[in-house]
Amino acid sequence: MEDLTKPNKIKIVRPETLEFIILYNQLRGRAFINNTELAEALGFNSASSITEIIKSRQNIDPEKLKVFKEKYAEFLGVRKIMEKSVNIRTEEGIPMYEVTATASGVEVYNDINDAQPVGRMNFPGIEECDFALPVWGHSMYPYLENGCWVALKIINDKKILPGEVYYIEWGDYRMYKRLLASDNPEEVIAHSDNVTEMIGGRLKYAPFPIRIDEIKKLCLVKDIHKKHNH
Repeated sequence: MEDLTKPNKIKIVRPETLEFIILYNQLRGRAFINNTELAEALGFNSASSITEIIKSRQNIDPEKLKVFKEKYAEFLGVRKIMEKSVNIRTEEGIPMYEVTATASGVEVYNDINDAQPVGRMNFPGIEECDFALPVWGHSMYPYLENGCWVALKIINDKKILPGEVYYIEWGDYRMYKRLLASDNPEEVIAHSDNVTEMIGGRLKYAPFPIRIDEIKKLCLVKDIHKKHNH
């Protein structure tokens, strides 16, 4: 008869560990510079303890998480991105949000903070990403195809690398765009890769300027995965 008492070898990552990882990715570079500084602040013996939690999903002591949140409370008071997702799933991977475009076809996305994850994305190379969204529309074709999934890394300091593709929330719009340098240092140019579709002799997806201080959320596209693979 099969031994039903066989121990479960699947590693369980506790919710407080996932919460720490999410907050760590938000605050790194703002509240603390590196793992050595953070380890000292939290009372760890070395920076490798932080690395084990972030890279290997080694569960964190709940008391350490409490100290972390108390020490950096002023940074956490602005926004706790993805806090809801921590208590929904405990398996590894980043939450996937099935947001949809508006009926008019304009590239406006629902607020992911009001959505529930539909699954988790987990494959090598996205360990430092925060969440995943699908692509709707054709403005970034062929780089981003309609229906594919994109792993995103939240950029808290709004430091933009010209030429890279980002998911941005700006005004009432939520979209993917390649951000280019502008002659005005306070702006970036939102560029669409699709330069073949025309309307009345003009580009359907024409570039336009965006003030950097008006960008509410900035996320770097780190990896692209076909939807049917998940």
